[in-house]
Amino acid sequence: MSVEIERKFLVESDFKSDISERYHIVQAYLSSNPERSVRVRIKDKQAFLTIKGASGNSGTTRYEWEKEISTDEAEELLKLAESGVIEKIRYIIPAGKNLFFEVDEFLGDNQGLILAEIELPTEEYSFKKPSWLGKEVTGEKKYYNSMLKKYPYKTWK
Repeated sequence: MSVEIERKFLVESDFKSDISERYHIVQAYLSSNPERSVRVRIKDKQAFLTIKGASGNSGTTRYEWEKEISTDEAEELLKLAESGVIEKIRYIIPAGKNLFFEVDEFLGDNQGLILAEIELPTEEYSFKKPSWLGKEVTGEKKYYNSMLKKYPYKTWK
């Protein structure tokens, strides 16, 4: 298992001039238990099964195990998933040496929500924040994908 160290932010303004890659993602949860979630994801023509552990106290660190699976297997697993599907466009934006932001523009019931995440080598690692990056929401559970499927952004207002 590996450890994922990630910080999450709201996106406040236009970021699209910096994009290097773009993906369409559909994902659902076989288990959305906060202690251990199990997710199936189809990202364009690739598919993955991911298990994530609970977040640490800071909300930045948690265990993650991921394995690539066939898209046929992923489509079969989607049929077993809990209700609620997350659909989004993910944009990759370089953020320095070996760093990049993953900006998720949500679709469907979460349309209007745009989040940026950056994976870091350590919790204390500093990085340059672009002008479009807004409020930090690291550790705020309502922004977890597993929560967005249960309590979509459209219901927040």
